[in-house]
Amino acid sequence: MNSRRKPELVAPAGNLEKLKAAINFGADAVYLGGHEFSLRAGADNFSLPEMEKGLEIAHRAGRRVYVTVNIFAHNCDIDRMPAYLKELNNIGVDGLIVSDPGVLLLAREFSPDLPVTISTQANVTNFQSAEFYRQQGASRLVLARELSIDEIARIRRTVPIEVEVFVHGAMCISYSGRCWLSQAMTGRSANRGECAHPCRYRYALVEEKRPGQYFPVMEDERGSYVMNSKDLCMIDLIPRLIEAGVDAFKIEGRMKSPYYVASVVKVYREAIDSIMEGMPHRVPEWTRELERVATRPFTAGFALGKPEEAQDTEKTESPRRVMFCGIVKEVDEKNGRILVEQRSPFGIGDHLEYLEPNQPLRTERLLELYDEELNSIEVARHPQQMVWLTSRCCPTPGTLVGKIVEEG
Repeated sequence: MNSRRKPELVAPAGNLEKLKAAINFGADAVYLGGHEFSLRAGADNFSLPEMEKGLEIAHRAGRRVYVTVNIFAHNCDIDRMPAYLKELNNIGVDGLIVSDPGVLLLAREFSPDLPVTISTQANVTNFQSAEFYRQQGASRLVLARELSIDEIARIRRTVPIEVEVFVHGAMCISYSGRCWLSQAMTGRSANRGECAHPCRYRYALVEEKRPGQYFPVMEDERGSYVMNSKDLCMIDLIPRLIEAGVDAFKIEGRMKSPYYVASVVKVYREAIDSIMEGMPHRVPEWTRELERVATRPFTAGFALGKPEEAQDTEKTESPRRVMFCGIVKEVDEKNGRILVEQRSPFGIGDHLEYLEPNQPLRTERLLELYDEELNSIEVARHPQQMVWLTSRCCPTPGTLVGKIVEEG
């Protein structure tokens, strides 16, 4: 296995905090979007100064930053895009991710120093399409999610171009994200970064002569999730994907929490390194870790052929096992306390866990909690509230804190 080049692990960075989490927990590269021209308008995204800060953090750690410019552009976008592409070229990002052929032409003209990756939204499903984009100057393809491993392998050995595949995260029920539901139902175009996720809505059946009477399609009083996909998870298929020649593994999740990003990156980093070094492939253990931060059940998608069980007809969300609740900012070892910046409410009696790089997960029950002036409190309820809590674990600054949530 280790005769092949180690694949790059590419992680989502919806903001600087998530970028740091991805880098700290082992991502080789991150992908992010600016305030315009990206398919995740709901993410915080990056201003140009923030991008420069992110580049500084990533490059100091020897990692790479790819910027998404992957909307399906209208004329008004094309008019404004050259100036933006010049800026990206000037600040020295490590590459662009595009899906629109017109944007690809602009990228070659106005960002000549930057390698271009073709986004999964371009729906590359065969080696002829791969060759077309290679001839247009692309250096890498993020292949469509609808491909099997055998199809991926054939594209890779037929065309001399790098291939990247999604291995983990949410999947669009439409063809590689080319969805029109959001535009039709809400006026927010998924193809311009504003998806309202109507495929996750709760639907019921109505008969035209019985207006107001709603009939669930499945045995579920909330309706039927006829368009609701499970989440992609290919942790058990990493050896086969490496053997197929995949150059980069991509994780979805620019709108997920830093805790989610860190947890998923940590698992895939361990998996890739273990496989490349000939170590045991600990699938059950890794899967359990991924399930702790999952929002839906898992599927391998199309990787093994037709995805018979990819649709989740029972629910839109599975009980979340861990909720991101804070970041350790300071450690007072003398008094056994840590200063935490709150991200979601937690309080006395909660079971907390600490996620930090190159360390096993540690958990403890919260017994004492204080505000910044060391007044005793029961709950840290205010966003970004600074609180002191007693801790036997004494995690290091930057550690992510999660609250264990009971299922049910």
